[in-house]
Amino acid sequence: MRDIREMLSLPIEAIIKEYSYAEDFFTSVGIENVDKSLTIIQLVDRLTEEYFEDTGFNKEQLLNHFTSFMQKMDEINKEAKYHIESITILGGYNKLGKKENVNLTLLPGEIICIVGPTGSGKSRLLGDIECLAQCDTPTGRQVLINNTIPKNEKRFSIENKLVAQLSQNMNFVMDITVEEFINMHAESRMVDNINQMVDNIINCANDLAGEKFSPNITITQLSGGQSRALMIADTALLSKSPIVLIDEIENAGIDRKRAIELLVKKEKIILMSTHDPILALMGDKRIVIKNGGMDKIIRTSKLECDNLETLEKYDYKMMKLRNLIRTGKEINFDIDEYFRH
Repeated sequence: MRDIREMLSLPIEAIIKEYSYAEDFFTSVGIENVDKSLTIIQLVDRLTEEYFEDTGFNKEQLLNHFTSFMQKMDEINKEAKYHIESITILGGYNKLGKKENVNLTLLPGEIICIVGPTGSGKSRLLGDIECLAQCDTPTGRQVLINNTIPKNEKRFSIENKLVAQLSQNMNFVMDITVEEFINMHAESRMVDNINQMVDNIINCANDLAGEKFSPNITITQLSGGQSRALMIADTALLSKSPIVLIDEIENAGIDRKRAIELLVKKEKIILMSTHDPILALMGDKRIVIKNGGMDKIIRTSKLECDNLETLEKYDYKMMKLRNLIRTGKEINFDIDEYFRH
């Protein structure tokens, strides 16, 4: 960003052209009908005594407020441009104290599945990645970003989380509409065309969901599948988080394959905890969890890819059967014959 002293002497229109978010500053401090040919200093000098009485600012405070605003927004933009080239998980120890002889590097666009029995430690691995563990969790694992130890501000940043987690239960507590919810997120991300972004996310979510919903429905009225579809669309199209952790997507009531493909197209690193053979074979690799530790890594083979095509055909037929049941139809035909063709 330019030197602040230099910026104060520039016409406001030049500042907005270079830093579009600067226009939000004037709205936030109640300055309307800004003459953009003026500099910030000239604008402040022309404000009325009534304005300063109403806002509680003086001229110096207002200029300092502008300086702080621009510096903060510059920091946020730098965080948003932080590029993830790789994530490396350095093994720790399982529940028996045995060392994990696994070091795994993940790249953008990859799908990594985490498999193992219930209670084996899949969610613990997701948790280690989400907090970017530095040998400070029960497993003793360490997570590197771009082959380096992430700084604490990266690990614990609330505004610019590197990791977005989609859990089994998406429970909303705010009683606002879907449109209002996405608007709030888009505004926080300083999206230029918010209305278009809202439409894109809702259309995308409805493509994924088994049952469509309107922009005016409150988010607390969404079903589990609709909630999951909304959050996947929001994460893919709006979230800056480069890492997406998905816990048990198989029972979400959404088009699983399209959801995963959408996230991968956005160059996210996808990690899925799953028991579903279709989702497991969609992954590039599988991390097998045993006794709370990473036991081994399996790379999806050519034969498994061929088997995935067959499983997807059966899964499509099962989806059609579910839709028949959902819409009150009867399955009064030969099921064996149905699956043979």
